Amino acid sequence: MADKEPNAVTGLKTLADLVADARSRIREMAPDDLAESIEDGEPWLIVDVREPYEYERIHVPGSILVPRGLLEGAVEASGPHRIEALYAARERPVALLCATGARSALAAVVLEQMGFTNVVNIAGGIKLWEGEDLPTASGPYAGPLP
Repeated sequence: MADKEPNAVTGLKTLADLVADARSRIREMAPDDLAESIEDGEPWLIVDVREPYEYERIHVPGSILVPRGLLEGAVEASGPHRIEALYAARERPVALLCATGARSALAAVVLEQMGFTNVVNIAGGIKLWEGEDLPTASGPYAGPLP
């Protein structure tokens, strides 16, 4: 049994297991497809679920920052940490982004469970977005945080 994966022995899921499960339940979109859709006038709300220090280094222009650990509170109707731009986007197309697409895949599952109807995960995250030479910005987030 020593050569088996730890989760095969313990029955516990790894982060990779959780992300793979999330990806099997959500829609993903390539960064260039999202950029083209935005260019065509689709009203996407891009939500960056990374931490503020990550956002400050590089982010998609016009995205809002809602760190993954604060996401549920940001969309809670009566919660003190509600972010109106995200809360009001339940019927609007929402694209989630993180560094590589793992945290945002988990976040997509949560938003769908909380009533969002048109959520996609940006496959490959900001790393692929930047790798495809799509527009980026840097600097601290100026909007409200949960």
